[in-house]
Amino acid sequence: MIETWLTRELGLEVPILGAPMGGRAGGRLAAEVTKAGGLGMLGAAGYATPEWIETESAVAKSAGDFGAGFMVWSLDQDDTALDLVLAQSPRIVSLSFGDPALYVRRVHEAGALVASQINDLDDLAVVEAAGVDIVIAQGAEAGGHTGHVATLPLLQEVLDATTRPVLAAGGIGTGRGLAAVLAAGAQGALVGTALLASPETVGPEYARGKLVAARSTDTVYTSVFDRARNIAWPQRWGGRALANDFSRRWHGAQSFDGIEADYDGSDSDLGVVYAGQIAGTVTAERPVADVVRALASDAEALLRRFA
Repeated sequence: MIETWLTRELGLEVPILGAPMGGRAGGRLAAEVTKAGGLGMLGAAGYATPEWIETESAVAKSAGDFGAGFMVWSLDQDDTALDLVLAQSPRIVSLSFGDPALYVRRVHEAGALVASQINDLDDLAVVEAAGVDIVIAQGAEAGGHTGHVATLPLLQEVLDATTRPVLAAGGIGTGRGLAAVLAAGAQGALVGTALLASPETVGPEYARGKLVAARSTDTVYTSVFDRARNIAWPQRWGGRALANDFSRRWHGAQSFDGIEADYDGSDSDLGVVYAGQIAGTVTAERPVADVVRALASDAEALLRRFA
């Protein structure tokens, strides 16, 4: 068993959090991460309804503790979902992509820890000032919305710059990746893409097969999927997704006339599948619990080998 601050603080068997992926991480996925010894998190995206939050929280809680993740820029427009999640007694809440200062106290008063994903040292200063408990260094390899600095350079900078517990995210999909960030000094990892070919995910059926077929070079960092769906992500954060006909047609385009009409989330060639550069290691559809346990056991074996 790998023991870190994260496992001790949260009572986990393995130092892994399931990433709160909007539109993909529901209660079933979160519950399976928790059953495997980590902590699962719901992706409470801005479009999550009260009914969805209540239902999926109940499923997640059936396995024990759970967490949830929010986009701060979306909460700044409407923070109703945060109160709904806090009423479900999460163990940890992730407040990322913006300044979480307005919300940290509310989360603490509800008895939960606050984590924030950051993408550079300026972000670190912001979340430290806000009083977060856990810093997550999210590198540009990550799937979904992320920054521009790779995981390993960012992790080294952040570890040297803060005394808060640090987790790593982005490009961690095997025991080798988990062992690497733990050896560097991280207290655990936030894992997303490695779980996306699992049957417990929600979202379009084609997404799992597209991910299994993808190589590490088959992703694109772009904002065209947000533009097509009228999702107002701040300009500084693009999203890493599997490249397809839609992204090849619109990424880098000079005009976006017709982009909304061209998008079709039900079509694998025109819909978005957010995934990171670790996609090349996802070679089969595997249950979440198997993925989490393999990550931990392989990492432990490597760390023992080189200790």
